[in-house]
Amino acid sequence: MTDTEYMDRAEAALAAIEQACDRINDATDADIDNQRVGGMITMSFQNGSQLIVNLQKPLHEIWLAARSGGYHYRHDGRVWVDTKTGEEFFSNLSREATLQAGLPLVFAAA
Repeated sequence: MTDTEYMDRAEAALAAIEQACDRINDATDADIDNQRVGGMITMSFQNGSQLIVNLQKPLHEIWLAARSGGYHYRHDGRVWVDTKTGEEFFSNLSREATLQAGLPLVFAAA
């Protein structure tokens, strides 16, 4: 994957996260405070916990930091997959956000 392809796919993922946070905040009581600075989104939850999604441009990866640990994702041509488990990024993000918020939340690619 070229640097340009990576940035296009990674930026689309960040935009999908931002849109999902807006949709979730409109439809639920989750009240996710999401802030983006460059290639990083910090999602803060009512209980004080956070999820951090960060672009790793030199590696062509997206990283997710959660209470359960850190995850690294590479694009396989279709979706972002965890480099260790093969789990899809938005599925893992949904699971981690659900744990943080205490109610079912769904994140998906746009």
